[in-house]
Amino acid sequence: MITLERKYAALLARAAADDAAPVEEMRLCFEVLALAAAIDRDCAARLGPHGLSEGKFVLLFLLEDAEDGLSPHELADRAGVTRGTVTGLLDGLERAGFVRRLSHDEDRRRLVVRLTPEGRRLAKDLIAEHGRWIGSLFSDLSGEERAVLSRLLARAFERTGTGAEADGRAEA
Repeated sequence: MITLERKYAALLARAAADDAAPVEEMRLCFEVLALAAAIDRDCAARLGPHGLSEGKFVLLFLLEDAEDGLSPHELADRAGVTRGTVTGLLDGLERAGFVRRLSHDEDRRRLVVRLTPEGRRLAKDLIAEHGRWIGSLFSDLSGEERAVLSRLLARAFERTGTGAEADGRAEA
């Protein structure tokens, strides 16, 4: 059984006092949130010794496939974050010696971000290691179980505002 955060346990206790509350459905939602939080904590613990956050790791991952580098705005777009966020992440990666910001070959006003050799080695190692770890979280599920879990999670996602927007059902 998944241990719930105190706030969720308190909400469930209060809901249990209300006969009309969907307590079991609420518990399941809180268990999904607890799992996501545990994965986030483990991810941070795995990346932290390398001086990386998840955001910095994502930029390394994106740059690892970009032989000619990417501009900061391309990184922001591909990572789904603001340009200001990318600037801060790049500052840290540059201080650590993992990336370099260079003038664009054709337009000196533009910047291009490239991995350093050290950044490329780290990205390559961590991408493989991180992929294995993430995959291991569900490795004892059969293919059929993974497919069922994916469908069930998608059904719950569709009931969120984000899921409705992605499906084009959001209210105007």
